[in-house]
Amino acid sequence: MDSLQQSTSATSFPHDPLNPSTFIFPRPLQDTTVTIEFCDRCRWIHRATWTQTELLLTFPPPIIGCISILPRNSDETAGRFRVWLSMPGENPSDPSNVTHSLIWDRKVEGGFPELKVLKQRLRDKIQPGKSLGHSDSQSKQ
Repeated sequence: MDSLQQSTSATSFPHDPLNPSTFIFPRPLQDTTVTIEFCDRCRWIHRATWTQTELLLTFPPPIIGCISILPRNSDETAGRFRVWLSMPGENPSDPSNVTHSLIWDRKVEGGFPELKVLKQRLRDKIQPGKSLGHSDSQSKQ
């Protein structure tokens, strides 16, 4: 391979912060991700983004690599608000071995999640020893 071919191969391009042709799609820092699936017809985007923000503040990267919001707009997804957790399975080196867990479903649970409860459920799956501070304290009766 001559020097011109070598300098133009995709693997030898140096990263140039001002040259989009050298940009690489960002991969999450961690394979643990959360997806917030919601009904767009119901206009729940604000609730989804608020939930996303709260979860990112509690479980910042690299604890959770990515929290995405996924709007749905069909008859079968009407009224949906679900929170999913995706984690590497027993063989982390196999990218197809991912476990998806439903953390919250608005219709099954009878309403939207309290952030305290949602954070506790996520914590119990991804960081069982983590203290959530005031979100772990018992409510006064």
